[in-house]
This record gives sequence, C-alpha cells and structure tokens, in this order.
Amino acid sequence: MTLNSQNSPFGGNKKKMPFFRYQQFPPINLPDRKWPNRHLKKAPIWCSVDLRDGNQALINPMSIVQKLIFFDTLVEIGFKEIEVGFPAASSIEYGFIRHLIEKNKIPDDVTIQVLCQARPELIKKTIKSLAGAKKAIFHLYNSTSQLQRRVVFQSDKQGVKDIATKSTLCVKEEIKNLPGCKLTLQYSPESFTGTELDYSLAVLEAVSDAWQPSGNNKIILNLPATVEMSTPNVYADMIEWVNNNLSRREQTIISVHTHNDRGCAIAATELAILAGADRVEGTLFGNGERTGNVDLVTLACNLYSQGIDPALDFTDINKLVKICSELTNLPVHVRHPYAGELVYTAFSGSHQDAIRKGIAALANKENSFWEVPYLPVDPKDLGRIYEPIRINSQSGKGGIAFILEHSFGYQVPKKFQPEISKIIQSISEKTGKEVLPRTIKDQFEKEFVNIDNPLKIKDFQVSRSGKNSVTVKLDITLNNQQITQQGVGNGLLDAIVKALSSQLGLDLNIEDYIEHSLGQASSAAAACYVGVQINGKLFFGVGTHSDTSQSSFLALVSGINRYFNNLSS
Repeated sequence: MTLNSQNSPFGGNKKKMPFFRYQQFPPINLPDRKWPNRHLKKAPIWCSVDLRDGNQALINPMSIVQKLIFFDTLVEIGFKEIEVGFPAASSIEYGFIRHLIEKNKIPDDVTIQVLCQARPELIKKTIKSLAGAKKAIFHLYNSTSQLQRRVVFQSDKQGVKDIATKSTLCVKEEIKNLPGCKLTLQYSPESFTGTELDYSLAVLEAVSDAWQPSGNNKIILNLPATVEMSTPNVYADMIEWVNNNLSRREQTIISVHTHNDRGCAIAATELAILAGADRVEGTLFGNGERTGNVDLVTLACNLYSQGIDPALDFTDINKLVKICSELTNLPVHVRHPYAGELVYTAFSGSHQDAIRKGIAALANKENSFWEVPYLPVDPKDLGRIYEPIRINSQSGKGGIAFILEHSFGYQVPKKFQPEISKIIQSISEKTGKEVLPRTIKDQFEKEFVNIDNPLKIKDFQVSRSGKNSVTVKLDITLNNQQITQQGVGNGLLDAIVKALSSQLGLDLNIEDYIEHSLGQASSAAAACYVGVQINGKLFFGVGTHSDTSQSSFLALVSGINRYFNNLSS
C-alpha cells in the first residue's frame, strides 16, 4: 500500500482508545522524601542476570557452551556477582552450574547467584547444585502482589507471608549440606510494585527475622519492579519508604531489579539508587522478558559520563556488542545509547557543524574535561571512533566539508561549502538515501577539480621583465580550437587571468585563493582553491597537481569551465 496524506492507514474514522479501563498508580505518602536532593556518587553493587532472566527471554536459549562464553565475558567486564541460572528448572541450567563449580571456572572474587522459587523441593535441588562452591547467593522469591495473591495463589496475606518465611527456614536448614560455602540469602517479594507497601515491609521483616542476618552475613532484600507500573519517581518513593522503615537496615543490602514495561527502567533505577538502593540487577543491553530488564551498559555509562567510576569495563564496546548479539541472536539497536552503530555520527547539518567545531576547540581548552556538543562521552573511551559524519538530505555544508577534509584531505574554504552542499543534498533527495563518503569525493572532483572542458591550457611559458612583472604565453584549446594568447601581470596567476580575459572576452577577477598540501610527503599533491569573479558572478574551482603553480591555474581554469558549463545547462 502506498501511503500519502490522503491515504491514512488508520482510515477516516477517529477512535478513542479505552483509557477508562486503566487505573492510575497511587502516589506514596512520603512528604519528607530525601532522594530528589541527592546526587549519584558511586557505582552500586552490580549483578548481571543475563544468564537467567535474560536467557529465559530468548527465543532460542543459550547452550552450556554459549553460557560459558557469556560468563567469561561478564567476568572480563568486571561483574563480581552473576546470576548463573535456575538449577531446579532445567537440566541444562543445573549442568551449567555444576560445570562452573567442578571445572573451577569461578574466580575467587566472583560470587555466583542461583534463583529458586519458594518451594521446599526446589530449594533442596538448588542447594545440591551448589555443592563445592566457595560462596554463592541463594535468590529466593515468591510473589506478594494483590493481584497474584487473588488470581494465582488464591491465598491471603498470612498464607503468602508463610510461604516466604518457611522457605527461608528451609534454606537455612539446607545450608548444612554445603560445608565450606559462604551462602548469602537474597529474598525478592516478586511483583513488589503491585504489593501494598506495609505488607511488603511485613514480609521482608519476617524473612529477615527467620534468617537473622549480621554485619558479616548481610541479607539481600531485592525490591523488583517485576512489572513497571508507575512513573520512576513513585518507584523511588517506594524504595525510600522501605529504606526508612526497615528494622535491620545495617545488616541489609537493598537491591533493585527493574523491568522496562513503561520504558523508564533506567530512570527508575537511577532514582532508586538515590532513594537508598545499594545494588542493581539487570542485563547487558536490556534483554529480558517482555520489554526487557534494565540496561546495565547504559546505567554504567551514564555514571561514567558524570565523572563516576562505573566499576565495569566497557572500553571495547564493539566487541561486547558482537559477543552479545551472536550469543543471544538479538541485535543491538543502531540508536542504542553508547553502543549503537549510529550514536557517534550525525546527519543534521547544525549537529555536524557543532561537533566539528567542538572537536577542534578541544586542542585549546585549559582543562582536560571532555566537552563536545552532542557527544556526552568521548567515543574513544568506549573503543569507538567519531566516525566521519554521515550525509543525507538533512545534512549541512559543515558535515560535507568534514568528510572531504578528514577522509580525503580537501580543506574546502567556507565560502565554497554551500555550493558543494547543494550538489550533494540534491543527490540524497533524488535517491532518498545516505550519500557515502566515496560518492561525496567523486562528485566533488567531478564538479570542481581539474575541470578541462571546454577550456584547457595545453602549455605555458613564463618570462619575467621586472620584479613585479610576469609575462605568460598560453597554448590553450577552447571548444577544441587551438589558440595562443599572451598576458602580463604581477604574478603567474594574474598574468594568466589577463591573457584569458582578453581571449575570452570576460571580466575575470580572483576573489579567493587558498592552497594546501593533500598529504605529508614532499611529493604530495597540492590543492588550490580559486574563487573567480566572472562578469559579476562568483565561481569556484579546484586544482590539484604536484606543482603548486600548476595547481593554481588548474583551479582557475576549473572555475572558468564551471562558468561555461553553467551557461550551457
């Protein structure tokens, strides 16, 4: 179907979405909230859940070999806590955990985490999977929300709380089967965001009472936005409320695990840290159920952009994108923050110009802070480069000039740039596509460089009759006619202008003249840019030659030929 303004895909009848079927999330009564006045100061404790929460959301879950590659990647990045699976859920997950332990694949400074539903038979199997581990986090969970109590469990508050406490005691009892393993309990009231706050606190307190944490053996209480149900500020209020009212706060690590149903997981997590969270669970690039988990790459790089050590190493983000994409069969979006293919380039003309000037200004800065418009971090810090500006119909003259200079060595004068810009933009408008750097160069050279038709200088002879007097004899062809012409001026180029003015019957004047080398070697070609006023109108030409004198008159002739070609068109 071809779409236009008269052919809407939605038809002519406007419909209202049934917004009345949904309720607003109630605000939290927290008049003395502190988090809005706080600032992020350090990285949280990071825990990757790619190997479980991320893996279960894949169309084709990872094999043990793929999981091993992913685990090693997470360790290399710097994760100290990694959720490695739900061993009671499948033989692959159980086998993977056993492989990590038995093959001594877990570094001493890394703690693996295992997930387990609050059911005695699953707890026992999960404990068994950890035999031989030096340390581990046992992630116990059961759902506490109003909706799940009513629809899924058909149980009251006491019944759901009993599930949590009895399961905690079961874990505590089963620890005797793990000699030599330091086991940390993590408890999650799943669907925390859909649970009454006072009831959430009651369950958390009951679990903590059953576990009896200490300063040397803290409990992790994870407060997940299993479904993102509110604006990020409300989630932060919930975290601060629990933080303020929890009895054993000094013996507790508050963790958050946000999903992205409303598209706000990043903001919700950042505000939750301000509200008192110590720890963050998430996945690289945000893979996870439905709309995904919080994106740890973006979170960490956000900290980095504020001058905070993220405690994770993303200095080769291209490699990370490649590994994750291959293992999960999920592409990283080209506009993904920090990692996307197109995030360090620009199509907009004003953006291109500002970036170009910002990079140039870095050399003259008195401090070492990175400050470039539209680039919050230096791409080099993430193993990327500021790619040559990419050109489409929205691009401006500055971007085209940037490509010609940084990719091909042409330092196009500012007055010259609008003319080449119009030509390149017209190509993009006709094709509807991006114009590649090679096409820009080819078109630039075709239109402006060493143009020798209809006028061409075949040969010239120079003589000097005084300090400031040059006589030049030209052998030229004009429309395939052989002509010899002489001119006198105060320099070679002026003498050639005089000779051509006389022969062509044109009023010629040099308005602009700039030259530079196209390379570093002594034999490199020189590029010369000439703006020639012809009968009151300015035309630009470019000449390139190993001899500077010849590049200058080639530029002049190119400008004159552009005048003739403009007349014929």
